[in-house]
Amino acid sequence: MSPTPSTPPWDVRRLPRADDSVFLITGGNAGIGYFVAEQLSATGATVVLGSRNPAKAEAAMASIRARVPGARVRAVRLDLADLSSLETAVESLGVECLDAVVHNAGVALDVPPRRETGDGHELMFGTNHLGHFVLTRWLMPLLSAAPAARMVTMGSFAAKSERIDLDDLQSEEDYRPKRAYGRSKLAQMYFGVELERRLRAVGSTVASVVVHPGGALDSLTPSRPPVHVRTTAARLGAAPAALLLQGKHAGARPAVRAVLDPAVRGGQLWGPRVFGLRGEPRREPLWNHLADTSVASRLWDASCDLTGLDLGVTPG
Repeated sequence: MSPTPSTPPWDVRRLPRADDSVFLITGGNAGIGYFVAEQLSATGATVVLGSRNPAKAEAAMASIRARVPGARVRAVRLDLADLSSLETAVESLGVECLDAVVHNAGVALDVPPRRETGDGHELMFGTNHLGHFVLTRWLMPLLSAAPAARMVTMGSFAAKSERIDLDDLQSEEDYRPKRAYGRSKLAQMYFGVELERRLRAVGSTVASVVVHPGGALDSLTPSRPPVHVRTTAARLGAAPAALLLQGKHAGARPAVRAVLDPAVRGGQLWGPRVFGLRGEPRREPLWNHLADTSVASRLWDASCDLTGLDLGVTPG
C-alpha cells in the first residue's frame, strides 16, 4: 500500500507558483503592502498595486522589478477615502476575473485633530473600513468569476484590545487617534469574518480570510530604496525589539500565505507564530470579540447605511 501523499510544510522562502493568477494589493506601494506585492510577484502571478499616489506606485514597481526578474507588476489608481471613485478604479483593472485581493491599505493618525474624508466620514474609519467595504462591492463580480478566489483582510494586533462602539463608529463623541485606528482595523476584521459567513450562506466560491502582521516595525524592515530606507542607527537601535517584534517583510507573510496556501480556509484568522507578534505565519483561534456575530451583523448594516450600498454578495 503506497503512503498517502503529504502536503509539504509551508516555507515562506519557497512559495508555490501562481503564474496564471491575478492579485490586487491595496496600498501595495509602501509598508507591509509593498512586501506582500514583492513576495507574490516572485510566484509568477500578475500583481496589481492599488495606490492613490502614482509616483510612489512607480517607485514600488521599479523596486519589485529590480528584485524579482520578470515580475509582472502594474498599478491602478485607488483612493479608498473617495468612495465614489472606487467603481471606476475597479473598471480600470481591465481583467475578467481576480484570484485574490489583499485589503491592506490604511491610514494611521497619531495626533488630533479629528479629520474627515470628502464623504464626511472620520478619516481612518472611512478609509480603512468603509473604503474596503465599498471596494469589495465592486470587486465581487471579478472575484466570483475566478475558480476559488480569496479576499484577505489585513487587520492589526492593535485591534485585539479594542472594542467597537456601535453608537460612535466615527469617533464623533470621543476621538482618540490611536484608539480610532485600532477600532477601524477591528471593523475591517469584523467585516472579513461577516463576509465569509454571508458568502457561505449563498454558496459562493469566494473565501474571506482575516490576517494580521503582528508587531511589524520600520526599524526591523530591510531597505528597499526609495520605498523604504533603513539607516544603520535605526537597525542598531531596534536590535532589542527583534526579540519580540519583526520587520514589515515578515509581517506580510500571513497575508501571502492566506492568498497562496490551499490549506487556508475562509473564516480563519492567521498571524505570526510567536505570541502573535513575530515568526512564521500560522492559524490562530478567532479572537473572542471577533466571534460575536451580533456585533458583526450590526456593523455590516451600519456600513450599508453609511455608504448607501448593499454589498450584493453574489453566489459563485
